Amino acid sequence: MLRPELLALLREPNSADNKYTRGVVGFVTGSLEYPGAAILGVTAAMRCGIGMVRYLGPQRVGQLVLEVRPEAVLGLGRADVWVLGSGISADHEADAPEVLDVLTQFSTAAIAVVDAGALAMVDFSQHPKRTILTPHAGELAALLNRLGQVTSRSEVEADPEAAALLAAKLTDCQVVLKGNINRMASPNQKVRALGPMSAHLATAGTGDVLAGALAALLAANHVVVLESEEVFLDVIELAVELHSRAAELASHDGPVSALDVAESLRKAIAEIS
Repeated sequence: MLRPELLALLREPNSADNKYTRGVVGFVTGSLEYPGAAILGVTAAMRCGIGMVRYLGPQRVGQLVLEVRPEAVLGLGRADVWVLGSGISADHEADAPEVLDVLTQFSTAAIAVVDAGALAMVDFSQHPKRTILTPHAGELAALLNRLGQVTSRSEVEADPEAAALLAAKLTDCQVVLKGNINRMASPNQKVRALGPMSAHLATAGTGDVLAGALAALLAANHVVVLESEEVFLDVIELAVELHSRAAELASHDGPVSALDVAESLRKAIAEIS
């Protein structure tokens, strides 16, 4: 049973709303190598009831996004939250368009979800007011090494709570270390263990789905998220819970893919609303 304060974050649209008041999410995700990450994140955001999604990335990937989500808007513009890095390799050249777009939006955003390749690109010394890092164990090990803390994936997996707390302290950002039990660590050295998660999430692309769902819920509540640290943390917890529930609902029809999870988010929201 979800806490009442989490349920309150699933805001129903009213007659005074428009696409902007319902929240806008921008994505700098996907690449020619991994175009699916963009589609998964955008779909997840749309299935969480967001007002608008913008996509910034390679033209070919943008066209693929439009084929699946024709309501998406290509190009720069206003966004309440930016999702950065899903499906973008950390091996890109420093002057690659994807890297420059990641760095530009990170430097100007008020709220950012930093995933995958962006974890190796951004300068955490000047981060948005609300910044969430969403690594898996391997990505967290790489991040800690980048920050001068020599470690390995196996060491992160052996003590995930300590690793997540260390990353939160070093970056001054909220960290969600993904796994069967998600560790949600804050710079103030508080941690929440969320889970166990649905085993059906153990498939490629579900992390991209989580990033999109998280961004959508943050954007829908962006005014109060910027005002309240507690609401910020509650939104993250809600996104993690919906992600797991969506995977369980998708499994009722047989084996699950990441796109199934993204499409089932609306069912998960309807079930608990």
